[in-house]
Amino acid sequence: MKMLEETLKNIRQPDDAAMKSALERQNQLTKPRGSLGVLESLSIQIAGIHRKPLPAIKNRLIITMAADHGVAAEKVSLYPQEVTRQMVLNFVNGGAAINVLGRLIDARLLVVDMGVKGGFPPTDGLVCKMIDFGTANFFNGPAMTRTQAIDCLQSGIEVLNSEFEKGLDIVAVGEMGIGNSTSASAVVSAITGRSPQFVTGKGTGIDDEQLHHKISVIQHALMINKPDKNDAIDVLSKVGGFEIGGMAGVMLAAAARSIPVVLDGFISGAAALIAYTLNPQVKDYLIASHLSTEHGHRVCLDHIGLQPLIDLNLRLGEGTGAALGIFICQAAVDLLAQMATFTQAGVSDIEHRK
Repeated sequence: MKMLEETLKNIRQPDDAAMKSALERQNQLTKPRGSLGVLESLSIQIAGIHRKPLPAIKNRLIITMAADHGVAAEKVSLYPQEVTRQMVLNFVNGGAAINVLGRLIDARLLVVDMGVKGGFPPTDGLVCKMIDFGTANFFNGPAMTRTQAIDCLQSGIEVLNSEFEKGLDIVAVGEMGIGNSTSASAVVSAITGRSPQFVTGKGTGIDDEQLHHKISVIQHALMINKPDKNDAIDVLSKVGGFEIGGMAGVMLAAAARSIPVVLDGFISGAAALIAYTLNPQVKDYLIASHLSTEHGHRVCLDHIGLQPLIDLNLRLGEGTGAALGIFICQAAVDLLAQMATFTQAGVSDIEHRK
């Protein structure tokens, strides 16, 4: 618990002076003011996070966390539970969508086993932070103990801190875990107070009948577990997942280290709700890459106060949308740093003549 408490205490507001300098430079660049829209505000946000007027993104990291979920026993997914383990091996072997996009943006991919059934032998590119061989089935009781929930968060903090020592300018979070959209829906419903019917989607592509069953499973789990929306650790322990807690820990540690965090879709949004409930200041360090087709994702972002950069009807997870988000962040800071000013280019600044 001490590591978590220290991390929470170390999260500061982004640097106002750096953001002011970045805004002043944006207004001097050879373009109408505000014409690059979100790219301008994004560059200013990253300047404040990095605490530098001209931030640079050279070291990019994608952290994809994986774990199994006991609630998968309730047949809430189209896919069998062993797919979690199979996909982790696909990540490690470079054959998944996140591998392709990671290579495209020149980002390192770190895969973290937070609790996959069966485990793995020592493998390059795979970090073992196993809490247990999957969560318990929260249809019958808590998904994990409170101690395990804290361990999830602190494992995520440890992963980020270790990678920070290697050099890190931006981090994206992603996940893999059969059944985790059910867990995420329960977390979102518990924290935001929105009904399971409103926040629950079709996940891997279940039909309407299966969706009705999935919602009933979540309703039952919330009724018997009674998670406390004001206690993020309680929510995580009652209806969360090991990888959800791990991603939340990454977010908190990144904020404490002045590193921007690019969120992926619905599952990472649920993790962001956990982090935000623990310390609302983390919001300033979060960048929402895209809007998932999962109903609850917009609820997550609205609750925190985030706007997604893009909407491409994505719902894969893994960190795929977040990888695209890193590319947009790169574009934003490069435009800030590399465009010429009106003075440098010898171009008349109409704005300043008014």
